[in-house]
Amino acid sequence: MTQQDSIRSGLTRRQCLAGAAALPLFTILPRRASAAEFTYKLATGQDPSHPVNKRAQEAIDRIKAATNGRLEIRLFPANQLGSDTDLMSQVRNGGVEFFNQASSVLSTLVPAAGIVNTGFAFDDYEQVWKAMDGSLGKYVRSQIEKVGLLTMSKPWDNGFRQVTTSTRAINGPDDLRGLKLRVPSAPMLSSLFTSLGASPTPINFNEVYSALQTKLVEGQENPLAIISTARLYEVQKYCSLTNHVWDAYWILGNRKAVERLPKDVQAIVLREFDRSANDERADTQALSKSLRADLQGKGLQFVDVDKKAFKAALAKTSFYKDWRAKFGDEAWKLLEEGAGALA
Repeated sequence: MTQQDSIRSGLTRRQCLAGAAALPLFTILPRRASAAEFTYKLATGQDPSHPVNKRAQEAIDRIKAATNGRLEIRLFPANQLGSDTDLMSQVRNGGVEFFNQASSVLSTLVPAAGIVNTGFAFDDYEQVWKAMDGSLGKYVRSQIEKVGLLTMSKPWDNGFRQVTTSTRAINGPDDLRGLKLRVPSAPMLSSLFTSLGASPTPINFNEVYSALQTKLVEGQENPLAIISTARLYEVQKYCSLTNHVWDAYWILGNRKAVERLPKDVQAIVLREFDRSANDERADTQALSKSLRADLQGKGLQFVDVDKKAFKAALAKTSFYKDWRAKFGDEAWKLLEEGAGALA
């Protein structure tokens, strides 16, 4: 049982009554909202308009109300407190208490987190949530805990990733050859595109727009929600709907900061971030359906590709064999339970 499972089990009625009886009267009287016992920060890399920040703020507001102002969490979106890699260090040392991180980037610290990004593993959301709300998600959470971080909810949805370019349309796997493509600092994505003949270049997200604008790279890959909110359509011409990788967002907590909170407050935090996870998942899936028309209106040209052709090209390389060896048979079996057999 993970730390989160223990928290989620809640307090027994006897524990609650005994704890209340032991407190001085003034501690159980209603608190003014301004009298926060704990003031924490939640940092994200996404634009304020992204569903992650909308739903995170709603969770924060509910947490403050449900704890009667005991815990106040302040949201810092759009890499205000540093790049993704900077923030991963900050949340580990306690400079930031909570942080939203994609599995693809988290894999640089927790290699097992990258298994969800295995190229062309998931066909649709039914497969994704079967795996992530089941055994595979539980396994990844347990691996994250080993580095001193806690997952504060079920995984949120970063969406299926698509390839955009400024120089040429990507119609099939052969078109990727030699393409200078920005990827996050994520071994899985670098490996995937290297296997398909591209030239992946890791760049922090807060530098992506300028890298595309100055033609340091020709293209990039991200979910449609990110392409929209980061206005990448302004510096890209084509979008190929490859669905090459699904990615998760994890709300991560510094272990000491979380354990410093009273048990009842911890339970509220987990409950409300879980609720917002469900809302954000629905938002992202709805956006993925509506954004194509919106982005087309802004000049982005969409290319419908044969995803099976990309997967078949990948299967001819050592990609799946190599990553199975890295993750191990146990983890790979959990992936295939949700996604189906991989070459």
